[in-house]
Amino acid sequence: MNLRHRLTAAAIFGLVAASPAVARASDPALEPTDAGTAVEPFSGRLTVPLPPPAPRLYAITPERRALLNTIRYAEGTWANGDDIGYRIMFGGGLMPHLERHPDRVIRSRRYASAAAGAYQFMPFTWRMAAQALGLERFGPQVQDQAAIFLIQRRGALALADRGYFTPHLAHRLAPEWASFPTLSGRSYYGQPVKRFDDLRRFYQWNLAQLRAGLASAEPAPPRCEPSDLRCRLDALDRLGPRPLGS
Repeated sequence: MNLRHRLTAAAIFGLVAASPAVARASDPALEPTDAGTAVEPFSGRLTVPLPPPAPRLYAITPERRALLNTIRYAEGTWANGDDIGYRIMFGGGLMPHLERHPDRVIRSRRYASAAAGAYQFMPFTWRMAAQALGLERFGPQVQDQAAIFLIQRRGALALADRGYFTPHLAHRLAPEWASFPTLSGRSYYGQPVKRFDDLRRFYQWNLAQLRAGLASAEPAPPRCEPSDLRCRLDALDRLGPRPLGS
């Protein structure tokens, strides 16, 4: 090989050795493929997205149902236990459906309010409870869950589970439901209020009815997927008696 050929070969070899596109198979940071070339190994981690957490649901015991029904009685939505009470808006009108909270202000001679449902949820309160529990729509079981959330939020769920309607329990719930009396016997908001004795009398009667209804067994509820909110709500509702008249 003459001098010119040796210089040309050296130049070509130098270009190849300096090129970053060509890798040495002996490089420990690289892995050979079936074709004999080397590629960089995958250093990232494959991640599989987790499903969203299942909504938090409360069991409906006779004691809790009796308190829920007593709230309906105080708020004027008891309706003899019928589900139509879940459609009542402030002023006594009925919302056309239960797809969502109507969020509609109704005016009377003395008051104006957007309260709706069996527990007369204000729009802001409803959104807070629905977001906290992952609830959808505005059906009866969903409203029950939101109401228990508000009871717990007021620090009264443990009191409710004792099965006694006491002045202290009513006082705890008075800031949430204006129809409940404080320890002074007045509404927390200066609105019309139910007498404590009337509420206790209704609660005791209703709780006795609900406990007596436990003797009638129902078929076992179907197994529910964690993400099936409707199935889980129906199953929880079967664990405790349904409202009277439903």
